[in-house]
Amino acid sequence: MTTRRILGATAAMAATALTLSGCTGFTGGGSTTSEGTLTFTTWASESEKASFEQLVSDFEAANDGVTVELNVVPYDQMFSNIDAQLSAGNAPDVFRVDYGNLGVYSSQDQLLDVSPYFSADEIAAFTPAMWEAVSYDGTPYGVPHQTDVSALVVNTQLLAAAGVTDLPTAQADAWTWDEFADAAAKLKSSLPADTYPFVYNWQLGGTPRWLSWLFQADGALLADDGTTPAIDSAAGAKALDFTRSFFENGWVPPTSSVKATTYADAFFTEQSVAMAFAGSFVVPDIDNLANFEWTALPMPVDERGATDLGGNALVATKGTDQPDLAASFLKFMVDAENMTTFCAATNELPTRVDIDPASIDFAVRPDVMPVFVEQAATIQPSDVTQLTSPYLASIAVSMQDQLEAAFLNGQSTADTLANLTDAIREATAS
Repeated sequence: MTTRRILGATAAMAATALTLSGCTGFTGGGSTTSEGTLTFTTWASESEKASFEQLVSDFEAANDGVTVELNVVPYDQMFSNIDAQLSAGNAPDVFRVDYGNLGVYSSQDQLLDVSPYFSADEIAAFTPAMWEAVSYDGTPYGVPHQTDVSALVVNTQLLAAAGVTDLPTAQADAWTWDEFADAAAKLKSSLPADTYPFVYNWQLGGTPRWLSWLFQADGALLADDGTTPAIDSAAGAKALDFTRSFFENGWVPPTSSVKATTYADAFFTEQSVAMAFAGSFVVPDIDNLANFEWTALPMPVDERGATDLGGNALVATKGTDQPDLAASFLKFMVDAENMTTFCAATNELPTRVDIDPASIDFAVRPDVMPVFVEQAATIQPSDVTQLTSPYLASIAVSMQDQLEAAFLNGQSTADTLANLTDAIREATAS
């Protein structure tokens, strides 16, 4: 299973368990750990698993007498088991969490406050937006381990055959929404009936990725107070109308809506679409499976550029018996050298300002990675605040239903925005 295909807490994925040293399932931490022992639970792709193994070995070698029990598990079991363990008081000392879910735990006082362990200079080493992503009410409850963002991957042969040859390579010349629509229309006229212009990556719990279009239109899901609905706006209507047109115009496969069960990159590698929105973390999968020439382009822009906030934090549980050791391990994992090595091996992006992503020797397709690196710079602090809201997981459940109704069942834009507004009010009132 590749990592972080989702942004919310609503995914239900089939995956194969990846285990280390005979560890299977979930082993507890907290009060059950022995002196000098940490338990670390994560999900991982193959490249991430190998990197975590090496980092754990390096940490143990640098800390005589310390043992880190690494437990790699399927993503679809991750948080239901973490929730149960937190309730029972036997959660792992350290675990991995995507930014979209982190706020659920930090807002419920379940994570270790790491502010005593980081100086102002050490905090300044991180991109402000990513430090914000691990913070709740100004307090950091973990470390931003890495990030990834979506860009547009394209089959260059299919685009050339349709006469789409003026391809943007940087944010400065990214397609506008109108230019993107023109490219989609040309592809629609050129491609066979069973091949579509593009697919968007909002399937299998990735519904919050729709917010990229809202942000590009300079809209917002939540007002600055973090609780007031803001989606029922001119920008919200524009984003919804534009994304609805994907289905109305036959630009995307009808089976690729937000409740679809096939990932966007699978449509692309099977050549049933000419373009796909995809995260940098699936670049190795695409490169392995695609038997055609492809490259990456920036996401389209409207009022501004925007993308999704992928990636994960590492956190320690508040009830750990080893808070100092856990904090030391977190700091080790986000050390500049260790982060660089991890990102290079996994085609992911760093969260530190003292790491130049352009200098990273990415393991797969380093030629396309600069597009993702530059795309990450379009994320604004206000985007991060909304994408890491403790209410997002609940809102995303209703967002999936409402977008599906708008895209496939003819629900009006006005009704969709009104229903989403009601869902936000309900989520933030709970």
